[in-house]
Amino acid sequence: MRIGIIGAGPAGLFLGATLARRGHAVLAVDRDTGPDPDGTWARRAVMQFHHPHGVRPQVGEGLLAELPEAHAAWVAAGAEPIVFVLPDGRRMAGGMRSRRATFERALREVATREPGLEIRRGHVDGVVVSGGRARGLVVDGVGEPADLVVDASGRSGRSTRDLTGGPAVEGDTGAAYVSRQYRLRDPADPGPMTSPLAWQADLDGYQVIVFRHEAGVFSVLLVRPAGTLRELRHEAVFDAACRAIPGLHEWTDSGRAAPITPVLPGGRLYNHYRSQPDVDGLVLVGDAVCTTTPMFGRGLATTMMQCRDLLGRIDTGEVGGFGAWCDAEMRPWVEDHVRSDDHARRAWAGGDVDLTGPLPSTLIMAAAEVDGRIGAALGPYLAMLAGPASLDEVEPLAHAVYAGGWRPAPAAGPTREELATLLQRTAAS
Repeated sequence: MRIGIIGAGPAGLFLGATLARRGHAVLAVDRDTGPDPDGTWARRAVMQFHHPHGVRPQVGEGLLAELPEAHAAWVAAGAEPIVFVLPDGRRMAGGMRSRRATFERALREVATREPGLEIRRGHVDGVVVSGGRARGLVVDGVGEPADLVVDASGRSGRSTRDLTGGPAVEGDTGAAYVSRQYRLRDPADPGPMTSPLAWQADLDGYQVIVFRHEAGVFSVLLVRPAGTLRELRHEAVFDAACRAIPGLHEWTDSGRAAPITPVLPGGRLYNHYRSQPDVDGLVLVGDAVCTTTPMFGRGLATTMMQCRDLLGRIDTGEVGGFGAWCDAEMRPWVEDHVRSDDHARRAWAGGDVDLTGPLPSTLIMAAAEVDGRIGAALGPYLAMLAGPASLDEVEPLAHAVYAGGWRPAPAAGPTREELATLLQRTAAS
C-alpha cells in the first residue's frame, strides 16, 4: 500500500519505519527538520518535547519487537532500563530512564535509514476525501495519493479536525506546570525517591515530581493550579521554590546537581480523547487520539499501544476495528484522568472528598496506606496491564476508608499560599 502519515514524532516515526519494513511505500510529513547540525533540537511545534516524560515498559517492548536497532541506539545513547524486584524475588521490567529527546533521536536515526520511508519536511494542508474514503494528502498545495492516511500529528494537529467521529472527551484540569532539567555532579548519588520511578510530593495546593532520566539527568516538574505561582517561570524564583521544598532541596542542591536548561514553562493541561473519524482509510493515532496529564507518564505508552494494535490490523486488513479498540482500551485512561484531576482541582480549592459517587483512582491508591487489601490489587493497573476498571473491586474498600474520616496528609513543605508569598518576595528582590 501507499501510506501517508501526518507527523513524524514518536507515532509517525515508529509506524513509518515498521510499515516500510513490511514493504509498504510510506510518506511521513512533518514541519520539523530534525536535530540541527550542532546537535540541538528545538522541536518548536511540540511544547512538551523538553518536559519530563515517564517511559513505561510498553515503549521498549514495542521497539524490541519491531525496531530492535532503534532500541539498541537508544541504549547506546544512555537510556537506562528500570528493573523492579518483586517481593518473591522475581524481576520485572519497569520502563526506561530517558528524556524524550534521547528516545526520539534514536528512533529517528533508524527510521531515516529505512528503505521505503520518506520523511519530508512540509505542511499538510488537508486530507483528500471522496466517496466517504480518504484518498491521500495535500502537502504544500500538491496532492499525494495514499491508500491509507494516518494522522499522527498530535492533539493540536489541524489537518483532520473537521473530520469528526463520535463525541470527544475533554477535561480541563485547571492545572499548569513548569519544569527544568538538571544533571548530577560526578560522583553525586541521586536524591531521595518515593518509588522506583520518581520522587513525588503532594503538597498543600500543588505537586512536585522529580523524573530521573539517563546519564544522571533528571527533571523537576512543579504542577500548580492555573493562574497561581506564575513567578516560577523566572530562574531565581524557581531556585527559591526548590530550596523551600523538603526533598526537592536535596535533589537540586548546588553541591549535588547543576541545571542544564532554563526554566521551561508549560501550557495549561487538558485530558483529551477523540474517536476515529467516520472516513474509511483514515486513522488517528498517538496524541491525536488521546492525551492525559503528565503526572503518570502515560503518553508514550498509550501511543505505543495504539501503534502496535494498528500494525496488527494493517497486517490482517482489519483496520476498521481500530476505532472500537481505541474506545475500549484508550478512552478509559482519559476518563480515569478526568475523574482524578477533577478531585485534585477540588482539593486544591479546599474541597473535601466527594463520597456521592465512585472514587477516582488516585484516591483509591492513596487509601492503600490504610487498607492493605487495596495495595494488593494495584500492580496490573499501575503497569497499564489492566485498565482503570480493574480497580472497581477495591473501590468499596477505599470508599469505606474515606467514609471513616481518613484523608491523605499533605507532604511536608510550604503550602501554596506560603510558597506564593516566598516567590513574590523573591521576584521583587
